[in-house]
Order: sequence, then structure tokens, then C-alpha cells
Amino acid sequence: MANPLKKPLAKLLLAAILVSLSYLLGSNTNYPNNYSIPERGRGSPPLLQCLQLNLSSSSHVRISPPLHFEPSHRLHFPQEPQQNLQFFKRCPQNFTNYMPCHDPSLENNLSEKRFFYRERHCPKADEERVKCLVPKPAGYQRPFPWPKSKELAWFKNVPFKKLTVFKKSQNWVRLQGDDLLVFPGGGTSFPKGVNGYVDLIKRVVPLKSGKIRTALDVGCGVASFGAALMDYNILTMSFAPLDVHEAQVMFALERGLPAMVGLLSTYQLPYPSRSFDMAHCSRCLVPWTSYDGLYLMEIDRVLRPGGYWVLSGPPISWKTSYRGWERDAKDLQNEQISLENLATRLCWKKIAERGPIAVWRKPTNHLHCIQKLKALKSPTFCVKSDPDAVWYTKMEPCITPLPMVNEIKDVAGGALEKWPKRLNTAPPRIRSGFIEGITVKSFNEDNQLWKKRVSHYRIILESLFSGKFRNIMDMNAGLGGFAAALAKYPVWVMNAVPFDAKQNTLGILYERGLIGTYIDWCEAFSTYPRTYDLIHADGVFSMYMDKCDIVNILLEMHRILRPEGAIIIRDHVDIIVKVKGIIDRMRLNCQLLHSDGGRFHPEKTLLVHNSL
Repeated sequence: MANPLKKPLAKLLLAAILVSLSYLLGSNTNYPNNYSIPERGRGSPPLLQCLQLNLSSSSHVRISPPLHFEPSHRLHFPQEPQQNLQFFKRCPQNFTNYMPCHDPSLENNLSEKRFFYRERHCPKADEERVKCLVPKPAGYQRPFPWPKSKELAWFKNVPFKKLTVFKKSQNWVRLQGDDLLVFPGGGTSFPKGVNGYVDLIKRVVPLKSGKIRTALDVGCGVASFGAALMDYNILTMSFAPLDVHEAQVMFALERGLPAMVGLLSTYQLPYPSRSFDMAHCSRCLVPWTSYDGLYLMEIDRVLRPGGYWVLSGPPISWKTSYRGWERDAKDLQNEQISLENLATRLCWKKIAERGPIAVWRKPTNHLHCIQKLKALKSPTFCVKSDPDAVWYTKMEPCITPLPMVNEIKDVAGGALEKWPKRLNTAPPRIRSGFIEGITVKSFNEDNQLWKKRVSHYRIILESLFSGKFRNIMDMNAGLGGFAAALAKYPVWVMNAVPFDAKQNTLGILYERGLIGTYIDWCEAFSTYPRTYDLIHADGVFSMYMDKCDIVNILLEMHRILRPEGAIIIRDHVDIIVKVKGIIDRMRLNCQLLHSDGGRFHPEKTLLVHNSL
């Protein structure tokens, strides 16, 4: 009989069996099944254990067993003795509210034209960057839980009195005693309360229908308008500049409401075209008809086909309000005529003007508009090939063309489902093959993957589901699966998409009814310190490892993370090791855990907790 071992296939099979058996035996030898967390101060620290956890009962982080690497990686990572670490210093106390890209000390060197000095101006050279840990203010307390935070905030968390005096008659915010801020729900156009103002809008705009899900509030104040829209399941991106209305965006975020520092000035807004179902301005002081209508054309770009624009304040209702505004009636009349003409040239239709508000609607496609513009001298359609390539791109006085349609009844780019069905329905940008490599199948698979991952997070981070977290940042949002998996919880997610990501997916997120922004994580985010309870970083450091110093990214994450907040970092184990070494120097508590892929998967999870 022939020897079976002389057959090549049999040899290969036997070799595979022997190798697998050896590996499994090695795994069981090096990875005990019944390990326990070593007591503090006893024995050697486990491999890659971060600085010794010091979590009190109020930390809300569930401790998992320490992670051992030998069985799956065959690598030994020496632990850096704590006494040898060069810890980051804390910044001086005057850096408590420091925003690297919105630094008032730089304004004197920048142009005042169109408020350019209030745009993003980030440190370029590494030596210009602040390499310290931004401190919290004296007396800082954990913010009130949602929904209580919508009405109340601790004054020492946002110690700014100016708005409580400057906007007292308009009921933006009041200081009660020495330590409590109260938000009555007032605003410049609705001093008696935002609910009556929204009731007026919903007579014209179908707020309850599920058709309106994403809104943009220009010059948002303390975001009381966005807070009121939450009663209608409408998610509002509120933005305002760093100006005389001191820290208004910080107030909004302290309340648990989505907001960013920003303005209509020189650059296009950091949002894709066709993003918002509704845009709103309540006496936001934007010169809509100046600069050839540039700013209203930018609103037109980000409005969805069929979207609504709601305006209150000058010049609307000028006949009854000009004395209170201390404005000349004739000037206001001419201003409204110019505004009406501009809206007509944009092919918008005015559907109502009632009391203090006026409402226009953008067409669902540009078939009629193409014919109309041929008869007008201006504006013209933009010739830019990608209307979503907006990062540090200057605005131009032109109309962003909508995708072509065949019939006048068609919705350019595709119709959306009503909320909440649109959240988990493949958006038009996917169904049309708008982004290469993303299909309906891959979209559905991504949704299922993130449901699994969020279930895993529930095991390691109970605070995610206990109501103690409200503001969440996803630094690399992809298709929005992480945010979608959290939709049933009382949180909101700022979905950041790097502007130079291989796939520009932010438009997909907006079509799902989520909100977010473009970003370059080599720069700081346009927000105040201590504004996010949880930061999620999936593959961020792999993406930026060769683009800029990841120390700066981690310092930025520390800046925007709230005390007692948490960070979840997912990445390849080699990247995690480098990131962990930097986090150790920040004196943050952390755990290294297997990802939901299991012990043999090279992707690992670093759970960081800010208890300082």
C-alpha cells in the first residue's frame, strides 16, 4: 500500500492540523481561563495596563478583566515605569475656555471684512500649539441630566453673566441666586417663550409630519429654538459666532443641545449640499441681500429640495415693528423688496407671512428654474463639480444646481422617507450609487455591525445607557451606524466626517436624519472645552498617524471631554499601543479591552475615563 504521507495534499493537511494544535495549546498555557483583577499595589502590572484605575463609585464605568496579549499577538510590550513618564502640565487657569481655532487674541491681526476675523483660524506651526491640559473652572459640577439640563445649568460651569444682563428682557437666560442658570425659553423674536413662536411656524410648516427631521438655526443664541423642536423629533444644528453674545454656544451645549461655533462670513458652511429640511433665522443679523445675495445662496445650497426657510426679525413685519427696532420704515421696506427679489431669483416660493415670521420653500427640482434663470442676468448656476467639497472653500454668488430629474414632479436627488423610517432605510445617495463602493447591501451590513458593537459597549460602559451621557462626538462617523444604533437612547451625536476621508459620507448621514460636520482632526473642533460626555474614535488614529502629530489630537479630545466623561478608541493594536503611551501622560484612567471581534482579532478597544 502506498504511503499516504507521500501525497502532497495529505502532507499539507497534516501540517495544518499540527500547527493549529500547537497554537491552541500555547494559547491555553498563556491565557488563563479564570483570571482576576490583581489588587492594587501587588505584583507586576498586567501587560499594557494603563495608569492604575482610580474609579470611585460615581465614575459609572464597569471594570472588565485586564487584557493579555501573548496568545493572539506573541508580542511583549514593556510597561513604562510611571515615575519615568513625562506628564503633560495643566494650562494656566486663563485657558479654561480656550478654543484654539477661535482665539480672540488673534483678532486684531485679521481682516474685519465680512467678519473674517471670526472665522476659523487655527494654529499652523507645531510651536504655535498649546501643549497642555485645559483646566476646568473652579467649582465645576457635573451638568444636570437630560431633560433637566434643558432648563438648568450650574453657573460655575459656564461663568458668564453678560447674557443674563444684556438679554434679560428677552428671557434668554437668568441667573438664580449665585450658582444656578435658568433658561426660560425666550429669544430675541420670542421674548415671551419659544413654544408660542413654534406654534406659529407649525401652522405653515409641517413640523409634526415626519417630513421635517433636520434643521439649521443660524445665530442660535442659547438654542432655545432647537430645544423646542425636539418635541417634534426634529434635530437642529445650531450655530453662532464667538461675539458680543458671550459664550452662547457654550450655554447651548451645557443644556445638552447640538451646537457649534460658526458664522456666515467667507467660507462655506461645513455641511453637505441638500442637508437640512428647514433653515431658520430669528433676528440673526445676517445681511442676506448684501454681497450679491451670497449668504442666502449658501442657505439654498444646504437646504434639501422642497426645504423651508423661516425668517423673523428685520425686515419682516416692518410695518408694525420699525419703531421698536428704531429703524426707518422706508429703509426696511426697500430691504424687504430686495429680499423678496433675491428669493425669487433663487426660485423659492413664498408660502406665508404671518405676524413676525415669513416662510419660503425651495423647489423640489430645478427644471423650471433653469428656464427662469435664462431670462435673468443673475444669479447663475455654480460650475463647481462637487457641491459637498466645502472645507475652507470660499462662498461664491451662484446657485448650487440640484441633481437632474426627468419629470417636474420628481424630487432632485431622490425623495426621503419620513422620520423615523428614514433612519434605517438606504438613503438616495446610496441607492443611486452616488458614492463608489457603498451599496444597499453594505449599508445594511454596517447597520447590523454597529448594533453589535453598541451592545458590546453596553457591557463595558454602563453610563452610555444610564442617562448620565447626553452629548456624544463620533470622530469618524462613516455611514452613521454608531449614531443610528443609539437613536433609541436620550443622547444626540455630532457625526464628524474628516473632509479628506476616502469616502465622503456626510451627505448620507443627513439623508438618514442625523446631523454632523466636516472636520480636519489635525486642527481643533469649533467648540468650547468640556462640551462632550463621550467621544468615539473608530480608526481615527490609523487615518491621521501619517498626517499630523497624534499628540495634538489627543490633547484636543481631552479639551472637549467633560470631567467624568469617557472616550472609546477602536483601532489596530499597534496604534492602540502608541495612543495608550500618550494617554498615560495625561493621567487619565483607562482600560485596554478586546473588541467585539474577540481575543484573536487585531482590533482592540481602549476605554478612557476622565475622572480629573
